[in-house]
Amino acid sequence: MPARCPWSLSTPDYIAYHDDEWGRPQHDDRVLFEFLILEGAQAGLSWRTILEKRAGYRRAFADFDPAKVARFTDARLEKLMLDPGIVRNRLKIASARTNARAFLDIQREFGSFDAWLWAFVDGRPIVNRFTRPAEVPARTELSDRISKALAKRGFKFIGSTIIYAYLQAMGVVNDHLLSCPWHRRCQND
Repeated sequence: MPARCPWSLSTPDYIAYHDDEWGRPQHDDRVLFEFLILEGAQAGLSWRTILEKRAGYRRAFADFDPAKVARFTDARLEKLMLDPGIVRNRLKIASARTNARAFLDIQREFGSFDAWLWAFVDGRPIVNRFTRPAEVPARTELSDRISKALAKRGFKFIGSTIIYAYLQAMGVVNDHLLSCPWHRRCQND
């Protein structure tokens, strides 16, 4: 059994998420949008809750097509409050539409959200060399800057801690522990 990052060992879904997604550099705008919404939905909850509801989110939010989510009506957002497949928080649900519209604005201005996001790190992941979970920060100067830049553009549920988790998930930051085989694998992706 490989020495995976300790946080990933609690459930088979966590292990699969760790092994197949977390920390791998992501450049697909649809996936970047999906995780922006999911990380915001996770605020105040466990990531396990969000992983368990991921299929429900994909169904409820048009498979995370930002153009479709941007057109959601108030009535559709209200109907989502009845959907047990997602976190039924009015502000988080409404933020998906707000964020979709801001996401599309960035795509129009920069050609893609990917280009905008990865410009913060000159297109190369930040590779940390942590040996213990206690060394991994909850936020950094980079997540502060990106959070502020997103807020200026009208995004919601994008505080620095949420954004740092997003950067880890999308591989902008590689925070796999050095003892984890995925530390090196993510560098080679």
